Amino acid sequence: MAEYRLETSWRPVEGSFGCLTFTLFNLSTEALSGFSLAYTSETRIAEKHVCDGGSLKRQVAHFHEFLPPEGLSIPPGGRWRFSVDGLTRAPKHLTAGVKSAYLTLGDGRYVPVAFGPLLLDGRDGAAPPPLLSPDRVEEPYSLLPWPMSLGLKAGGLPDILYPAERTGPDAIKAVSVVVSLYQRLYPTEKVPFSLCAVKSGRAVRFVIESSIAAFAYELRFSAHEIVLSSADAAGRHYGLISLAQLLHGARAEREIFKFPNFGAIADQPRYGWRGCHLDVSRQFYPVSDIMRLIDILAWNKLNIFHWHLTDDEAWRLEIKAYPALTEIGGRRGPDEVLVPQLGDGAETRSGHYRQEEVRQIVAHAAALHIEVVPEIDIPGHSTATLLSLPELVDGQESPDSYRAVQGYSNNALNPAVEFTYEFLGKVFDEMVTLFPSEYIHIGGDEVAKGAWLSSPLCKALMEREKLAGTAELQSYFRKRVKTMLSERGRKLAGWNEVAHGGGVGPDGTLLMAWEKPAVGIELAQGGYDVVMTPGQAYYLDMAQAEAWDEPGASWAGYAPPEHTYAYEAELPEAVQAKVRGIQACIWTENFASRAYFNRLVFPRLSAVAEAAWTPLARKDWDRFAAIVRMWPVL
Repeated sequence: MAEYRLETSWRPVEGSFGCLTFTLFNLSTEALSGFSLAYTSETRIAEKHVCDGGSLKRQVAHFHEFLPPEGLSIPPGGRWRFSVDGLTRAPKHLTAGVKSAYLTLGDGRYVPVAFGPLLLDGRDGAAPPPLLSPDRVEEPYSLLPWPMSLGLKAGGLPDILYPAERTGPDAIKAVSVVVSLYQRLYPTEKVPFSLCAVKSGRAVRFVIESSIAAFAYELRFSAHEIVLSSADAAGRHYGLISLAQLLHGARAEREIFKFPNFGAIADQPRYGWRGCHLDVSRQFYPVSDIMRLIDILAWNKLNIFHWHLTDDEAWRLEIKAYPALTEIGGRRGPDEVLVPQLGDGAETRSGHYRQEEVRQIVAHAAALHIEVVPEIDIPGHSTATLLSLPELVDGQESPDSYRAVQGYSNNALNPAVEFTYEFLGKVFDEMVTLFPSEYIHIGGDEVAKGAWLSSPLCKALMEREKLAGTAELQSYFRKRVKTMLSERGRKLAGWNEVAHGGGVGPDGTLLMAWEKPAVGIELAQGGYDVVMTPGQAYYLDMAQAEAWDEPGASWAGYAPPEHTYAYEAELPEAVQAKVRGIQACIWTENFASRAYFNRLVFPRLSAVAEAAWTPLARKDWDRFAAIVRMWPVL
């Protein structure tokens, strides 16, 4: 049982972002004195604030440390209460409160503190609404994403499916891959395929048909066999996934879903880029979780895993040339260089991916026809990098001359420090041996206004290169980075801000429009290849309802699954060819537990998958809601 517990509440205050009240309960058998209270929270204290009953000792982004009044002693069973008026943003959901807490005692020990969700003081928060509608299906087939065309008649349920006689070894292996995938996703269920003929089963005959489009497949059903036609291995793989889904639904929900005996399916993806991004900097996910997420992407016919490996909070990728990146930048804790953030408590939390693990993950994804696109976020979001390698810093720059939106000071790689490019060159050299993707994502987002302007080296660079301000310094940096990637046979991908300040040219550049859909249209009109990933619909950390008790972030509003499913960017015909696809983004500030991850990511990830694959006219929310209940979670 915890010896200390922290309760927090928020009440609105006219003319400000409201007031937080903290109450620390001493549940131990001894008086508590000479201590400080540290906690992490996305609701940050503003520089200008009023604290009643305590004082802010230290703040680093989402980390806060408070001191009680001098001489305060909390007896057993007693409490200390203090309040703070002056926040950077008003909280809107219960997850905007404390994510971890601990005490530092007078003897230097760290003691964990239990805590609850942020309470709303003074008004009713309203209960969250249901997120999925009642079951209703007009065509009783369990397929997700829904195919381009389908005309089927249901019949008897085969016991299992198996490759027809004289099936080639490549097709046999493809069946085995899908069997293994199914066993990992549904370990207690009967598998959909056997590699051997089974009398009570139905044969699958594989046909190579060059007239079928890349990544497409056709399925033709009869009472005695199924014919799967495709022009390539990816199309064959997607066809096998569809067969596994059909059989899974017909077994799991026999009153609703059936298996076809006659008819055909013709299917191909709507977009070539059907992505899912995962931030592993704020929260670290072990290799087993990454593998399972990739399995889930495959089941949903997504084909891009965008792996966000670095940010202010941590550097997660082993770089042998610079071991300090993970030895320092992969660790957070009370006695580490990086202080606790977003769920870190009294114990150090660490984690990174060794290069041999990265190769395993990339190979696992490739076997499922998924491309891994790595991201190192530069030049901003680089606190972990700069603290790991101090030689990247201009020593004459004022240490708190600019501050990023998340509260980090001086967090951008300096474009005038020549070691910056030596460092990145060695990082890229190792990355290209790990990731065969044609793209390396360089982030490029949220560089603070006024960054580098107090750096003497940047002032000299601006004068020498005739550059004006932060945006043009960024453009200078990105152009050099793009050249470095080109020299290594890679293309540059980034967030939409990469186009700022003159940006980099559109040739060989892929940008992700996250701020709002109009940004993506403007970029496409400027000649850039674009992936649409608007926070208002495809950021899976956003809350799914306005209700206080619904978990998630709020800066982009809220997005119930039906909104995510139905969302369509209105693209002028002239730019449609420049939109490569769409992508879900999983930012993990709010995912301090597996339960929150699954609550926020699913079923919206599958909703994005169907939007990426299925033609608009073929989408049906009620059918989707009935099917997605059977789909796997992390």
